[in-house]
Amino acid sequence: MDLRLTRSLEKKASELLEAIPKPFISLHLRFEPDMVAYSQCQYSGLSSASNKTIEAAQGDRKPWTGELACIWRKRGKCPLTPNEMAFILQALSIPTNTTIYLAAGDGLIEIEGLTSVYTNVVTKSSLLSGEDFTSMHGNMKAALDYHVSINSDSYVATYFGNMDKMVAAMRVFKGLYKTLFLSRRAFADFTSQGLRGRELMQALWKAHRDDYVIGRESALPDCFREVKL
Repeated sequence: MDLRLTRSLEKKASELLEAIPKPFISLHLRFEPDMVAYSQCQYSGLSSASNKTIEAAQGDRKPWTGELACIWRKRGKCPLTPNEMAFILQALSIPTNTTIYLAAGDGLIEIEGLTSVYTNVVTKSSLLSGEDFTSMHGNMKAALDYHVSINSDSYVATYFGNMDKMVAAMRVFKGLYKTLFLSRRAFADFTSQGLRGRELMQALWKAHRDDYVIGRESALPDCFREVKL
């Protein structure tokens, strides 16, 4: 069942895993311009630079407006922003000094929304030498993310894509059950009800508290599950 990396890539992946401070969460965050453009979702509060990159990626695919936009968002179709991601992690009582490995492609936008709250965020580019990183193709970088994610203490996904399914399955195979898929639908539903601040945090905690992924045990790390809001 294991996906085998080439010997040289496996060596590089092991070096990357070794360089990450332990324990750590691997976070698969999807908020690239093309991802946002494809979702056809509207976002307020983004920087002008982010809006321009999204518009450039949209082409003929324009975002939904009015009631359709609300329905689309409440269905959980809109990617979480890094700022929303940071808020949800705080709602789950994950300490802001937690080491987070960012398993993501190139071109993430608005990343400061996460790193301004969670200050121990590490990436491939921050841990690998510049020469190693720039010489890698996209598939090689994704393979590194996969290797790190199947061996992380906890895995948190903001989307249910192919990589997330593969990582979740492999973690179960390896006996690592602390894997959590965040609910975009719950976040959209609660915010549409007008929940904000601590009230929203409590609702998000309850929505994810008993969340299970294929396998057994709670998806939330033990030390986080014991914390009361």
